[in-house]
Amino acid sequence: MTYREFLESKIELATDSGFEVDKSRINKALKPHQSDAVAWALKGGRRALFESFGLGKTAQEIEFCHLAAEHTGGRALIVLPLGVKQEFTRDAVELLGYEKPEYCRTMEEVETSTSQIVLTNYERVRDGDIDPSYFAATSLDEASVLRSFGSKTYQTFLDKFKNVPYKLVATATPSPNKYKELIHYAGYLEVMDTGQALTRFFQRDSTKANNLTLYPNMEDEFWLWVSSWALFITKPSDLNPDYSDDGYVLPPLDVRWHEIPIHYGDSVDRDGQMELFTQASTGLKEAAKIKRESIDARVEKMKEIVDSSPEDHFILWHDQEAERHAIKKALPETVDIYGSMDYDLREQRVIDFSNGKTRLFATKKSISGSGCNFQRFCHREIFVGIDYEFNDFIQAVHRCYRFLQQDTVVIDIIYMENEREIKDALIEKWKNHNHMVKKMIEIVKKYGLDSANKTERLERKMGVEGTREERTVRGKHYEAVYGDCVEETRAMESNSVDLIHTSIPFGNHYEYSANYNDFGHNQDTERFFEQMDYLTPELLRVLKPGRVAAIHVKDRVLFGNATGTGMPTVEPFHADCIEHYMRYGFMYFGMITVVTDVVRENNQTYRLGWTEQCKDGTKMGVGCPEYILLFRKLPTDHSKAYADEPVTKSKDEYTRAQWQIDAHGYWRSSGDRLISKEELEGVSVDNLQRVYRQYSREHVYNYEEHVALAKYLDTDGRLPATFMVVAPGSWNQLEVWDDINRMRTLNTTQSRRRATMHVCPLQLDIVERIINRYSNPGDVVYDPFGGLMTVPMMAVKMHRFGKGCELNPDYFRDGVGYLQSEENEVDSPTLFDFIDGGME
Repeated sequence: MTYREFLESKIELATDSGFEVDKSRINKALKPHQSDAVAWALKGGRRALFESFGLGKTAQEIEFCHLAAEHTGGRALIVLPLGVKQEFTRDAVELLGYEKPEYCRTMEEVETSTSQIVLTNYERVRDGDIDPSYFAATSLDEASVLRSFGSKTYQTFLDKFKNVPYKLVATATPSPNKYKELIHYAGYLEVMDTGQALTRFFQRDSTKANNLTLYPNMEDEFWLWVSSWALFITKPSDLNPDYSDDGYVLPPLDVRWHEIPIHYGDSVDRDGQMELFTQASTGLKEAAKIKRESIDARVEKMKEIVDSSPEDHFILWHDQEAERHAIKKALPETVDIYGSMDYDLREQRVIDFSNGKTRLFATKKSISGSGCNFQRFCHREIFVGIDYEFNDFIQAVHRCYRFLQQDTVVIDIIYMENEREIKDALIEKWKNHNHMVKKMIEIVKKYGLDSANKTERLERKMGVEGTREERTVRGKHYEAVYGDCVEETRAMESNSVDLIHTSIPFGNHYEYSANYNDFGHNQDTERFFEQMDYLTPELLRVLKPGRVAAIHVKDRVLFGNATGTGMPTVEPFHADCIEHYMRYGFMYFGMITVVTDVVRENNQTYRLGWTEQCKDGTKMGVGCPEYILLFRKLPTDHSKAYADEPVTKSKDEYTRAQWQIDAHGYWRSSGDRLISKEELEGVSVDNLQRVYRQYSREHVYNYEEHVALAKYLDTDGRLPATFMVVAPGSWNQLEVWDDINRMRTLNTTQSRRRATMHVCPLQLDIVERIINRYSNPGDVVYDPFGGLMTVPMMAVKMHRFGKGCELNPDYFRDGVGYLQSEENEVDSPTLFDFIDGGME
């Protein structure tokens, strides 16, 4: 396979698999806006309906599946949350006049059934009982429930439903605060792969996992793109001003917040010290504690509200089993449902409350918050507690706050005084939700349903424009090329590079550009190394005999919800890299470990939590250091293993003493006294990290004393939760670097300039040491993954010739700026230059 063929194998484009349906064939029971939406979805083939509660998504899903199955001669599958199949059965038979859709639990039941449309639950698909590839058309009802299953289930659905000709997604509340949810819908519908969409529209935060920010200048384009495959409407007239909104005007909404005061001074911390009060916003443990200790007070308030309106029906939303038991105790006539209850009994209780046969209904948002319609007999809802989950909250609100509701909907929300921040967060998310909906409605009103009027297809680029000469920027001490490093390295002369130093992409962990040539845009690690197969032989070819390739890598954390193991595991990426480079003739001769801050890492990945370690230490690993893998190209003369052009040092400058420290671990004992409390009290938290590292290098290590020191600092309030101040120092500075400044990268300058931050910047300290150790002044130092041109820039600074390649146009532009600035600095004359010239 040629490199071009490999790149083309990455392409996944959405196909127009739909058909133009004759409007006369659409069921006459559908309202005009419903009929338009069905026709639009069938034409696209793979579309999403993000319509407000009560606009009739159920009937639209059934009609979409019916017409698609009829068109293909196949059958259709509708996947539902638990507890809503009665809604689909009723609409199919009573509203549309079709045969009753059959509910199936296994493929055997599917094959023995005769109904055109089959109903099943998400769990049946997830667990493999139902095979979606059997069907010509599928619909995911209330698809937002997928989020509660985790990314493993999402990936499972992505694969199971791939290439189904007709796919529909229906939900009323895609989260406005989690753009990834919209991106996942696009990936599921095969509109655009998720990596492409993330790279196209979002900037990432290299310090915090999953922190995505929509580029400000891309907001309009992003929503325009979303509207090309997703339909947002809040009422019929959004779609067509001639459509009547009769029956689709929401009733008044009366939201009542009930703050329960707390008793100050009742809380005691782990050391027995009295706390003024516990803040729920501090963490999950604190929030759970408040929930647990305030049940009686919240349920008492709930009972007061219910008793004050004896004629009204109420939904009593709760989150914990303890809350359910307290509700039943306070209001014995309450009918409740719970997860372990017999499914048929649970379903019957839902139907009874929907039909007004039950006055008080206690349930969880996770059970009844999606799909159920309670607006006919109920207009009162009480939330017996609050949390940060906006989607679950707003879904629950809309069980009664729907079209055809005749009364003012009253929402009573009970929370504790020290949960105000949670309340504020919910209100802010509500505002963001309304902003998103408003933005989408504006686009629908402006452009209608014709996607051709909105935007041309957004496709990932392949390659870069212009000749190599046009894409190359040269200086006296550097050369930077904008392009794919495989193609650019191929164009380089053999044996022309003295040192290769680079930080390769960590498999498919990050994408750096919206380009198929991007090494980060690969399905998995195996595919990443397939692309590396085209680059590595070229790197060996251009490296001079005997010289070094220093490759910066890091192992990858694989999270349990993505792998299905339930626990974080580590992909030994550095070991894979060693095997890969050796396979192409590089001689592996060592590895430098770069120590990272495990506390910062946990803040970024949430995989090494103290609380989880206390629950079960068997699931906890350790922090992931970074590695510099050292390889050589064999020299021409194998007898002494000297490089053809060796890296030489003057004995006057490079002393025997320094050689001993470099060649042997730095290890000396000068006593084992622990730093005294009095000495520590005079050291600021910012300096503790440096002081302790130096101390641990110079003294015999004592684990018990190390723990005792950390405990003292914690008791004294001086053990930060954001970084580690008592990390042990390394005794072997040759193999383990413990003093790399994690913040000393070009991102610091990027931040000051408000420019695009690199998602995985290389520390300047690492580059400086590698160049000093493995190259001579005047040597050519090459980085095929140049990024912000950290390696070439440092090469220029250290009087070498820097050479780099980069595919991301923003990184390349900024990197060239750093190269030019450093070259100007290096070439600037000093006072001594003028003095020397004058003396001549």
